[in-house]
Amino acid sequence: MSVLQPYIDSGKLVVGSGQTGMDKVATLRWGGATAQARMDSILSAYYSDKKLDAVLSPYDGISIGILSSLKGVGYGSGDMPMPVVSGQDAEIPSVKSILAGEQNSTIFKDTRELAKVTVDMVDALMTGKEPEVNDTKTYNNGVKVVPSYLLKPVIVDKSNWKQVLVDSGYYKEDQIK
Repeated sequence: MSVLQPYIDSGKLVVGSGQTGMDKVATLRWGGATAQARMDSILSAYYSDKKLDAVLSPYDGISIGILSSLKGVGYGSGDMPMPVVSGQDAEIPSVKSILAGEQNSTIFKDTRELAKVTVDMVDALMTGKEPEVNDTKTYNNGVKVVPSYLLKPVIVDKSNWKQVLVDSGYYKEDQIK
């Protein structure tokens, strides 16, 4: 919320439910059905007479549940265009949803690269060396800053899905189409 808070404070971003604390916005086990039920509740309590513009979702499985809820009350039809819905992990159902014009985007972090960095870090530790890190400021757990190696995430949408996910060999095109 630290990134969004200035926009909320300025009024540029409005959270219609007022729910911004992790105790309110977290989705147990990141379950799609749980997200759908929560979205059903939010839509009926706060958006029965207002238009929803966007939903920021931290995971594609949650996004699919959110989209089901939105479709259930008429979003995605002629009079009610689908709000912007994000996701993360570039899972196949969400990529298909992006191509269908439902989900707007997903964040892709290439697990092949994540695995490579992890193996290098474990190898360094096992051989008594210091693992390579590229971030020593971001992750403070309250006791210390945890050194990390961060890979650059890529936003995937209708304009670049093939280049990012298929041309890189991550997926085959027939898995998505």
